Amino acid sequence: MSSSTESDHSTSGAYVTAGEEFDRDMNYIPDRITAHGGAPVDDRAGTGKSSPSDAPRWPVEPGRYRLIAAKACPWANRSIIVRSLLGLEEVISLGMPGPTHDKRSWTFDLDPDGVDPVLGIERLQDAYFARYPDYPRGITVPAIVEVETGKVVTNDFPWITHDFFFEWRDHHKPDAPNLWPDDVRDEMEDLMVRVFHEVNNGVYRCGFAGSQEAYDAAYDRLWTAMDWLEDRLSTRRYLMGDAVTEADVRLFTTLARFDAVYHGHFKCNRNKLTEMPNLWGYARDLYQIPAFGDSIDFEQIKAHYYVVQTDINPTQIVPKGPDASVWLEPHGRG
Repeated sequence: MSSSTESDHSTSGAYVTAGEEFDRDMNYIPDRITAHGGAPVDDRAGTGKSSPSDAPRWPVEPGRYRLIAAKACPWANRSIIVRSLLGLEEVISLGMPGPTHDKRSWTFDLDPDGVDPVLGIERLQDAYFARYPDYPRGITVPAIVEVETGKVVTNDFPWITHDFFFEWRDHHKPDAPNLWPDDVRDEMEDLMVRVFHEVNNGVYRCGFAGSQEAYDAAYDRLWTAMDWLEDRLSTRRYLMGDAVTEADVRLFTTLARFDAVYHGHFKCNRNKLTEMPNLWGYARDLYQIPAFGDSIDFEQIKAHYYVVQTDINPTQIVPKGPDASVWLEPHGRG
């Protein structure tokens, strides 16, 4: 992660390892922000594993933290949606890096002078290095940063949205949705694990496959799951019934990028999302909820994938389509 070579300033990225299947590094900073800094209210986050019992804990405190989340990134997109759904805008500020980053870090190139107006930094890596001078892993979003010290607190994305719901409840707006309903919790946990492995991460296994065999296997797994979801949504409005849950947030951020990026760029091209009636209507239904739709910027999304991932798209040409206006067409799922 040296910053001394010119190549580190390039937006070019190498994401494919020849001959290998894609394996996502899920080792993140495990810290949790909990009510009063005590034991977590809940310790299941739809990942199939619990957080470490010895993970450092930070207290919930309005104004103390800043969420850094790029609209281009599907994992960060989740946190933007949940923050809005729960009404946490006044207690957790939001900084948004631009869609294209270099090999070192996400950068605040959308802000005046390229500097985050609250943290006063040009690169998210500055917050990571403020706490871990030799941080060895990727500088990822979403990340929560302590404003006063400028130090990263956590970048463990499944727990960030989970804890927004369970730990920040005293600061939710009065009509905040119940994103983790008790009566379907066990089923929802299993569903989210499958959606993560087969769909959220499944599109990346297709796009970053290093061999034909790895790609073929990833492609088959993805479409098996997509067909399962298409069938599930034939009998219910949302994944768990009549109300939006965390499961819908997690699936939506992949669906929103499907036709614009994953269908062509990642070779997930059996068919388009718009050709799956239930999933397409469901995705539009969610998009037309302001917390979801306002979090989506298709130009940023396309710029991120097509410009940064040059081992897949060496020309860095960004496609003009598809037409984003179709997302506002009636969804018919009410």
